[in-house]
Amino acid sequence: MDSPPGSTCLLDGESFLDSVRDGREVWYDGEKVRDVTTHPAFRNSAKNVARLYDALHDPDFSSALTCMDRNGIHTHRFFTPSYSAAELLAARDAIAIWQRMTYGWMGRTPDYKAAFMAQLAEGYDFYEPFGENALNWYRKYAAQGLFLNHVLVDPPVDRNRPHHEGTDVFVNVTHDDDRGIYVSGAKMAATGSVLTHATFVAPNSGTASRMEEGKDEAFALVFIVDMDTPGLKLIGRPSYELKSHSPFEAPLASRFDENDSVLVFHEAFIPWENVLVYRDVEKAKGFYASSGFFNRFNLQSATRLAVKLEFACGLLIKGTEATGTASFRGVQTEVGELVAMSNLVWALSSAMALDPEPGVGESVVPRLQTAAAARVYMTSAWQRVREIFEKILAGGPIVTVSSLKDLQSPELDPIIERYFRGTGLPAHDRIKLFKLIWDALYSEFAGRHALYERNYAGNHEQQRLDALRWSDARGDSDRYRQMVDDCLGDYDLSGWRADYLIGD
Repeated sequence: MDSPPGSTCLLDGESFLDSVRDGREVWYDGEKVRDVTTHPAFRNSAKNVARLYDALHDPDFSSALTCMDRNGIHTHRFFTPSYSAAELLAARDAIAIWQRMTYGWMGRTPDYKAAFMAQLAEGYDFYEPFGENALNWYRKYAAQGLFLNHVLVDPPVDRNRPHHEGTDVFVNVTHDDDRGIYVSGAKMAATGSVLTHATFVAPNSGTASRMEEGKDEAFALVFIVDMDTPGLKLIGRPSYELKSHSPFEAPLASRFDENDSVLVFHEAFIPWENVLVYRDVEKAKGFYASSGFFNRFNLQSATRLAVKLEFACGLLIKGTEATGTASFRGVQTEVGELVAMSNLVWALSSAMALDPEPGVGESVVPRLQTAAAARVYMTSAWQRVREIFEKILAGGPIVTVSSLKDLQSPELDPIIERYFRGTGLPAHDRIKLFKLIWDALYSEFAGRHALYERNYAGNHEQQRLDALRWSDARGDSDRYRQMVDDCLGDYDLSGWRADYLIGD
């Protein structure tokens, strides 16, 4: 990756767009994409990311979004470590500002990977002998506000076999020289990576836990790959943005679709300065827990979801008003549940910021137990949102027209205005609202979002096992047992043993 224009300061929207016109090899519909910022599959998503970068320089937002780090680098508040609850809360609020610009509908905005990259400023020595690489990457990342994402998951092929038998599929090092390493294999699913400057590549916690010393060293890699690296191909899924005929038909998909790609490496060269862990099974297993990423990414994700849930509340309230059911007691109970869900996720976000624990160096990070609780709850929350909409609005979202051309038909328009109107709402406005509701909850774009919300934080079993294992490791489970033992010790066959209680 060549240094973006203005590389000594935070990118703005224009310089961001210029910086990703770098010849990266993105494939779509059987063709190489010449420019991801103008291709109809990605262009509005690119514009929305650019808008976030412009906000860093907007006088209305810049003071809340940015700060000076301890090295004098001017950066986004979440792109640098926090050293107090107040700083972590300010970083959370900066996340919220960005998320409100997309109504919570872009899960992998540049602040997502800041959850990891910021901690390199304090935890770089974990990566020795590549510690200097980690620190240099932090400095470059923070100074420019670079857009990184990650790929951690192996393709769903032969997962029943030992990892070291998958060299034809899984990312592995083929050889190295004095300049760097050469890797081949595939990783998935790189959400939004067609627009990122680089991607962080590593094994996820499940894969790492199965690695064996003496067998899996070729896979025990953690590195950062520039998106214009020769030998790297991005193969994306169908674009919902491209499929959108107009913003009226698909007001979310047409601008917030983050394309998910499979990254395929074929003898891709990774210079040593981009390597963080090399052929080290122990560190490949340990970096995830040691990085602070888990604690911090859940803060970003909870804040995003809280904003998205607020948006869902607004949709449901307006939808019930449009159907004339807003005053029904049963409807109000479901709307109230959705409001409570939004408030609960905001409370989790605030708790993670206001009750932190020590991180690497002098930094603080969200408390692990709170982050783990948020992870478990959040990945099941959106399913409940969909259930509420399906129950309360029922078939209302399909009472619409085939396209906006129906609304432009002189013959149809009077009929539509009469029979498709809402309660106190002209037909055109009701249809506009319910097409937005459809795109949010029922469309192909919505289906992908439901899949994302359920799976982005890891498989459902691992989420719960992690919560239990961390409870065991931190002594919480022992404390729970002791509470029960204390209660059991208050009495026996002869009666109360506690002297403050009175027996027969």
